[in-house]
Amino acid sequence: IGCMLGAVVTKAEGLQLHLSSSNRTGYKGVTTHHTGRFHPQHQVRGRHVSLGLFDTAVAAAVAYARAVGEYRPPAPLALATEAEGLRLHLSSSSSIGYKNVQ
Repeated sequence: IGCMLGAVVTKAEGLQLHLSSSNRTGYKGVTTHHTGRFHPQHQVRGRHVSLGLFDTAVAAAVAYARAVGEYRPPAPLALATEAEGLRLHLSSSSSIGYKNVQ
């Protein structure tokens, strides 16, 4: 996917960024503001929600990815696999690191 503003980054800060070949920033939900900064926005119940202004398209794309629920914090380095004589079920999709724990 090309971008008129430079190379497109597909991942940043642990997030999968939403790419778009149909706008010049290269990122879905990110436009260029008249100030030259980057303006991410997304829709909530049919209304546009502004996510601020950013100096780079990548920073704006990160804000967009967080806003639409892409943020997955890294799992703790060491998770217990057993406690009180029970086997614990690990999960890579849970922000806590364990299955069915929120």
